[in-house]
Amino acid sequence: MKKWMKVTIWIVSFFVVVVFGYAMYLYQSVKSTADQIYEPRNPVKPVSVTDTRGGLPVDINSKEPFNALILGVDERPNDRGRSDTIIVLSVNPGKKQVLMFNVPRDTRTDIVGHNTVDKINHAYAFGGVDMSVNTVEQFLGVPIHYYMKVDMEGFSKIIDLVGGVDVNNPFAFDYEGQRYDQGNIHLDGVAALGFSRMRYDDPKGDLGRNDRQREVLKQMLKNTMQFSSVLNIQNMLDELGTHVRTDVTFDEMKELLLDYRNDLENVDTVEIQGKGEKINGIYYYIVDQQERDRIHGIIEEHLEK
Repeated sequence: MKKWMKVTIWIVSFFVVVVFGYAMYLYQSVKSTADQIYEPRNPVKPVSVTDTRGGLPVDINSKEPFNALILGVDERPNDRGRSDTIIVLSVNPGKKQVLMFNVPRDTRTDIVGHNTVDKINHAYAFGGVDMSVNTVEQFLGVPIHYYMKVDMEGFSKIIDLVGGVDVNNPFAFDYEGQRYDQGNIHLDGVAALGFSRMRYDDPKGDLGRNDRQREVLKQMLKNTMQFSSVLNIQNMLDELGTHVRTDVTFDEMKELLLDYRNDLENVDTVEIQGKGEKINGIYYYIVDQQERDRIHGIIEEHLEK
């Protein structure tokens, strides 16, 4: 064999080994992170919840539609905190659609397992993820198949790792020393967090903040699906391992990323209608039964294959 051919074969073999080895390293790193963030819950299905699949778990391999709950929490030392961001994603790959909506954090409802009527974001403070999921299920009357909990510090860092987000700001405002101009703007993690939190200068109040939270999350999910920076993969895994918890298993993550990502072309949003009211001096967002039935019907229709 000629010398140049031997050298070529050696170089090619070397790169194959390096690439394969690095691929295995990344696979094991991703699996390790997935195992670290995996926290199953103990569901208690409220009697008001209807499930067209008869309570059976979602079959990710068959691309079945599902509902996911995203909780954004502010946790502090010795304080579990509250879920100040409560977003439901209803995913239907057959229709190539995602339905996204906020449950306003001040919504007055029964707190499942606590025997009180309170703001829905207090469910997390009283009983963590389990109580939050069970309370949202009862409020909407539909099952939550998966959850993801993100603390707000991690939210900011993850946005930085995916290159920030581009949003359309409906009006200019200042918040915590940051200027947000009207129109299309690019936000880094810290700015995106402030953009998601401001509410007192918004004409729509908390509903306006919900709009901005959905806008940031939609762009963040889009950028995450397109995330391809090899240099930042390990940093991303470190942040996820520290700041995210979910009951999505590693195998389910693989299916979602490989089989679902190209099927989700449209993200639609809906807003829960209600009115603010003070009861015993405390502000609540009141959602009547007719509105809850309307949202329930929208979700049920969306989940149909």
